[in-house]
Amino acid sequence: MVLRDIDILKKIDKEAILPKDIANLDSKVITTFSFSTLDENIAKLFEPYAPSTKRRLNAMKRLKKEGFLVGISLMHMLPYISDTEIAIDEMVSKFKDIEVDYLFGGGLTLYGDTDNDSKIKYYKLLNENFPDIVDDTKRVFRNKEYPLGSYQNKVYGRLANVSKKYNIRNSII
Repeated sequence: MVLRDIDILKKIDKEAILPKDIANLDSKVITTFSFSTLDENIAKLFEPYAPSTKRRLNAMKRLKKEGFLVGISLMHMLPYISDTEIAIDEMVSKFKDIEVDYLFGGGLTLYGDTDNDSKIKYYKLLNENFPDIVDDTKRVFRNKEYPLGSYQNKVYGRLANVSKKYNIRNSII
């Protein structure tokens, strides 16, 4: 969808006035793509209405070719699915190939107690597709909407280490 607006983005890039703290960026257009995984099958389970990972990666390549800043939001990182060192490394290595400018991550939040709420839907998907990680995931959340701080710190540490390995900054500036 963003690709159809490249002409508009080019005009913005020429005319936008940015705040002083980001005025020195190479582009005045900053695009961020979100991913919870690059595995198409897993993405279809957890992001059924999002464009395919392939389409998002291709859009990123095109926007980079146009000279815009392109970054990644690894959000929401899926406990025991896309938050492992191996999974993060695989994703970030692909993003490095596209020459993304930055990336950052965010933990999964789970709300509600009715059939249409994220917590109920998420655990249902886990039970059906990843039953071996349900108990571990519940321990990480401890009946809260967000994961334990210690878990989040470990995941952010992994992301920081892998980002450093591939020389990709963890913020837009």
